[in-house]
Amino acid sequence: VQLQASGGGLVQPGGSLRLACAASPPTFTNYVMGWFRQAPGKEREVVTAFRWSGGYPKYGDSVKGRFTISKDRTTNTVYLQMNNLKPEDTADYYCVARHGWTTAWDSENMYRYWGQGTQVTVSS
Repeated sequence: VQLQASGGGLVQPGGSLRLACAASPPTFTNYVMGWFRQAPGKEREVVTAFRWSGGYPKYGDSVKGRFTISKDRTTNTVYLQMNNLKPEDTADYYCVARHGWTTAWDSENMYRYWGQGTQVTVSS
């Protein structure tokens, strides 16, 4: 599995940004996809995760109500829509994947596949 993240950049507080993660090969029926982030000097934390096959996504407490994960089956792309961005959202964002759901969905150790990071900076 290869993951290619894109869409990072500089945005003002209160603004929006959409990240994309192009995934291959095109067979993800039993996969879990998600995003983690790591801010400078801080530990990596979960942003969100969901089953590619369907179901309700899970979100980290710090992004609930502001971030939304979605997918495009035709292009095997996972999106992270980020609204009402705050300076504390500044981080490198990583697309992740694993085979099969886990109750430890918020643990970075559960994900075998990682994309390269895309940097998000929220600043005025």
